Order: sequence, then structure tokens, then C-alpha cells
Amino acid sequence: MTAHPHEHGPAATHGSPGHAHPHEHGHSHDHAQFLDDIAATTAAGIRATVIGLMGLLATALVQLALVAVTGSVALLSDTVHNLGDCLTAVPIWVAFHLARRPPSRRFTYGLGRFEDVAGLAVVAAIGASGVYAAWVSVDRLLHPAPTQRPWIVVGAGLVGVVGNEVVARYRIRAGRRIGSLALVADGEHARADGLSSLAVVASGLATVVGWSWADPIVGLVIAALITRLFFHTAGPLLGRLLDAVDPELVDRVEAAAAATPGVLAVADVRVRWLGHRARAEVTVTLDPALALGATHTLTHAVETAVRRAAPEVKAVQVHPRPASTGGPVA
Repeated sequence: MTAHPHEHGPAATHGSPGHAHPHEHGHSHDHAQFLDDIAATTAAGIRATVIGLMGLLATALVQLALVAVTGSVALLSDTVHNLGDCLTAVPIWVAFHLARRPPSRRFTYGLGRFEDVAGLAVVAAIGASGVYAAWVSVDRLLHPAPTQRPWIVVGAGLVGVVGNEVVARYRIRAGRRIGSLALVADGEHARADGLSSLAVVASGLATVVGWSWADPIVGLVIAALITRLFFHTAGPLLGRLLDAVDPELVDRVEAAAAATPGVLAVADVRVRWLGHRARAEVTVTLDPALALGATHTLTHAVETAVRRAAPEVKAVQVHPRPASTGGPVA
């Protein structure tokens, strides 16, 4: 018996010139569905990125106008962090556009991996804003200056809390829905900005009661929060660049393949992320008496089952092998 691996994705090729393919219509349909999925997820990612950018930019501009009035270093640090969060939207926006490009002879898997690179840009921006916040706070400790209009500082901090949390929820929800770790990280970045804004509120209230030293101290607290966020965000992104996946996703892929009628065993499962879409490779053991047409139908059923159980998996490659041998089918 001979068979060949089956894949639903832009790099899949089925059949050869001059030979009819027994399931050509089904593969064309799945390829079209794949392209529709990519178009829908990238459009959702671009929309979330742009809307989040506008929300954070509006928040940062309001705070920036109030920095000049109050002279608060805590508020200045928070504003710079918000502006940095706005800038991180640019590489993510570019990444979603590049994800739409089809695979080529040079980039045979497409350019989805650029989304993970954009996530590293988010991490770099977080680190840079943390260093800046610490530097400004230390400078204010060495050269004290009074904070003007502390109640305005409190109001500006509340603006930051609300604006960042709204954007964070929107980005995180959109990122989880389409499987974009970079977009989720950017949402978590905005959420941490909101927590930092709470510290700004505390700084303004401390100034009201006469604790002038509290402003630079709170600035250092913000720097510490940003540092914590830096390490919290960098770990998952670096893991994804090393092809780390959630074991629960692997379990779902394996269970779906094993539960397909006709599959005797699942010998190997591998999953990797390419940006916000995952790709799975599954080796299944089948009855060696199956004819080529039946093997093709069964591998097609495995592909369908995997994609239903794990919608984040956009491309599935199934390697069938007969139960009588330990090696792949030729």
C-alpha cells in the first residue's frame, strides 16, 4: 500500500498534472477556508491594533498636557509608558499585514513568524520605558521639585487607569480569540500601564497630605512594575520563538486524531506556532489492508477532526503508516 501525507494550507499540493485527484474538490474547499480564516484573523488583529492605538494615544495626550501643568514625575513616567505602548502597535500592525502574504520559494511557511518578532519589539519598548522611568525618578530624588496642582495629578491618573484598562481588555480579548500572543502581550502591557496609573493617583494623594517625597518614590514603584512586566512578557514570546506550545493544545490535537474512526493509534504529534496560527503534524497508524482511496479519505477525516477540536490550528499534515511496520508509508 502507498499513501502520501495530506495537508490543508497554502503550501499543500495534491495530485500531479494529468492525474485526477479523488478528493480535489474537498481540498480546494479547505484551501479556500484556510485563506478565509487568515483573512478574518488578520483583519481582526489589524482592527484591534488600530482601535487600541487610538485609545491609548488619546489617553497619553490628555496626560501629557497635564504633565506640563503639574510637574509630576510619576505622571510623566506613566505618560511616557503610555506613549511607548502606542509605538508598539506599529510593528504589530505591520506583522498582521505581512501575515496575509502567501508562502514563497524563500519563505515557504509565509511571514507569520514576523508577528513573534513584533512581540519582541513590545518587550523592548517595555524595557526602555522602565529604564526611563527609573532614571527620571532617581533624578527627582536627587533634585527635589514640588508637584503642582496634585488634584490634577489624581485626575490624570484616573484617566490613565480607565483608558488603559479599556484598551487592555479589548486587545487581550481579540488576541486570545485569534491566537495572537503578541497582541495579548500588548494588551497586558496596557493593563500594567493602568496599574501604574493607580500609583500616579497615589502620588497625587500623597502630595495633598504633604508627603513631597512620595512622587519620585512612586516613580520608582512604576519602574519596578514595568520591570516585572518585562520579564513576564518576554518569557512566553521567547518560548514561542523556540516553538514552545501549550501542552493542552497538543493534547487536543492528539485526542481528535485518536478518536477518528479507523485510526488505530497516534504515533507522533507536533505543533508549532507561526504568528497567530498554528500548524500540526500528526502520524497515525492505520489498517494495512486499507486501499489508497480509503487511506486518503481517513487522513482527510483526521484533518477535519483536528481543526474542529483545535480551531487555532490552520494547517494540518497527516502522515499515515500501516500497523504492520514501524516506518512511515512510502
